[in-house]
Amino acid sequence: MPSPTTALGQPYSLAADAVSAFGRDGYVRLPGALDPASLRTVEPEITAKVFELNTVHTPMAERTTTQKAFLQVGNLWRHSDAARSLVYSTRLARIAAELLGVASVRLFADQALYKEPGGGITPWHADQYYWPFASDRICTVWVPLQETPLEMGPLAFAAGSHRFEFGRDLPISDESEAAIQEALRREGFPVDIRPYALGDVSFHLGWTFHRAEQNLSAEPRRVMTVIYMDASMRIAPLVRPQQQRELNLLMPGAQVGDIPETPLNPLLYAG
Repeated sequence: MPSPTTALGQPYSLAADAVSAFGRDGYVRLPGALDPASLRTVEPEITAKVFELNTVHTPMAERTTTQKAFLQVGNLWRHSDAARSLVYSTRLARIAAELLGVASVRLFADQALYKEPGGGITPWHADQYYWPFASDRICTVWVPLQETPLEMGPLAFAAGSHRFEFGRDLPISDESEAAIQEALRREGFPVDIRPYALGDVSFHLGWTFHRAEQNLSAEPRRVMTVIYMDASMRIAPLVRPQQQRELNLLMPGAQVGDIPETPLNPLLYAG
């Protein structure tokens, strides 16, 4: 059996219809894209590190909507070799480059998103609200570290919503959940929610609206995400305080107009 690092580096044959679906819908699901045994190997260390570094310890009933949605730990690759093996997976990074239609991708960030048992919904939102980038050539891979049935709250997407500009000025919140849900319903965007088997992943663009239901199971919904950007991406003028925070935290030292070639933003795939 290949080691997790070896398996995560092996090329994946991305079908042309998957690339087309990504362009049309703003996301694509890739069943069986990763080796389940490799994920089982890296999961315990990642999970232990998430709970070690987590800073949210208030009771669920006292948390904000966003805090109820998941525990969030970023830059995990700097603290865990197991997380690093996922972040540096050339298999995943090459898929991202091919989906984005770019030659090379670099890391924007990783995030572990752990929805605890009894955890609340993840409201409708688009990630790129928070990101100060000059184009939409940025995407996230969502990697569940266990089978994720509907009761655990898998990711749901609004197909084609990456071209819908309503709601792009809303942070993730109760307001975004209500307003975006109504707008998507009114405009007839189909919502795609399905379980994930272990080894299934999905990629979505920064402007694709997505959400997740509560975790009604007795186990945490354990997910690693990696956010890939076009290696030639430049930082756009900042339009909200959250973008300044992301710039300072995830691209330290980079300025508006720069390509963020910082130590936190390594090149992950060069075609």
